[in-house]
Amino acid sequence: MTLATKNNQSSLFTETLIQSRRNFLRKAGTATFSATTVALLAGCSTRSAVAKSESKASDMVTQDIRILNTAISAEYEAVAAYQLGAESGLLTSGVLKVALKFQGHHKEHIDALSAAVIQLGGDANSDKSQYNFPVSKLKKEKDVLEFAAGLERGAMSAYAGAIPLFDNRDLSAAAASILADEAMHWAVLRNVLGLDPVAKAFYS
Repeated sequence: MTLATKNNQSSLFTETLIQSRRNFLRKAGTATFSATTVALLAGCSTRSAVAKSESKASDMVTQDIRILNTAISAEYEAVAAYQLGAESGLLTSGVLKVALKFQGHHKEHIDALSAAVIQLGGDANSDKSQYNFPVSKLKKEKDVLEFAAGLERGAMSAYAGAIPLFDNRDLSAAAASILADEAMHWAVLRNVLGLDPVAKAFYS
C-alpha cells in the first residue's frame, strides 16, 4: 500500500468520524425531542426529561472516548515495543525494515484514534514514559519477533472485544479496520518465525 493511499485512507477515516459525530448529535437531538414530547403528555417536567436525555447521550460519548483511549494506550505500547526491537541490534536488515513499517502503522492508528477522541470532545491519552518490557529475555531475533507477535495477537483480541462496545457504530467499523491490520502484522510475524501464519479459521 502506497503512502498516498494510506494518507487518503487516514483522511477518509477522519472525515467519516466527523460525519459520524454530526449524525450522532443529530440522533441525540431527536431522542431529546422525543423524550420532551413524552414528558409533556405525561405532565412531567420538560427540563427534567431533557436533562435525562442529554445525560444519556453524554454517557454514551464518554464510554466511546474511554474505549478509544484504551486503544490509544495499547498502540503507544506497540510503538515502544517496535522501537525497543529496532534499537536492540538483534534484527537483521530485512526484518528491521518490516518492524519499522509496522511501527509506522501503529503511529497512524494513534493519530486516527486521537483525532476521534478530540472530535468527541475528549482528551486523548499520551504516551507513557516507560514500559515494563521483558528486556532481559530478548537475546536473539526470534525472541524479539515472538514478543512483537504476542503484542499483535493481544491487540487483535482487544479490538475484537471493543467493536461491539462502541455506541457509535462508525467507530466500530474503524476499529474493525485497525483489527485487520493487527491481524496481518501477527500473520507476517508468525510466518517469519516459521509458524503457520493462519493456523485456524476463527480467532477471538
